[in-house]
Amino acid sequence: MMSEKKLPYMIYAEVTPNPATIKFVSNHVLALNGSIYEFNSEAETKYAPFAQRLFSFPFVSKVFITQNFITLTKIEGLEWDDVMLELREYISNYLNAGQEIFLDGVDAKSEEGAAESTGITDHSKANTPIEERIVEILDEYIRPAVEGDGGAIHFKSFEEGKLNVVLKGACSGCPSSSLTLKSGIKALFERMLPEVKEVIAEEL
Repeated sequence: MMSEKKLPYMIYAEVTPNPATIKFVSNHVLALNGSIYEFNSEAETKYAPFAQRLFSFPFVSKVFITQNFITLTKIEGLEWDDVMLELREYISNYLNAGQEIFLDGVDAKSEEGAAESTGITDHSKANTPIEERIVEILDEYIRPAVEGDGGAIHFKSFEEGKLNVVLKGACSGCPSSSLTLKSGIKALFERMLPEVKEVIAEEL
């Protein structure tokens, strides 16, 4: 039996609530096991040749890769409309040429490993029943919307009514979108789990 030929990478661009970021979505998985990778400079891309190449564009200031999408953050003074098509074509050509996203073995880590590498508490490691319920609510009601906007959210801790979450990707570095998200999370928990009295959103 002939092996099924893998479909080529197809990339499309989406705007995000953060005007400084844009999201490029792929029809194939880019990061395994739900891993999350955020690079704030080319110096951090030693094991990520794809991210390193994206930093070759002088207007790219941050690269975020998870699941099937990439979120790029730009410097001020540039409009995405001026470079969007160029970036989409570059990403498509890079991936379809079979070039590496991560060096061999780097993306074989679990989500726990990725969380440890970025200082985020693994969202599946809730220690109490209420923390488990918090994670369930975040996963079911918040995470899909955040990922749809090109970002990521993680449970960090819950203590004395204060819920700490970590925002990354498009959700990071945009005060208006972070405030909107924080308000939405707080309103949701007021209805579903009133033990949560305060939501603190951190950005790494």
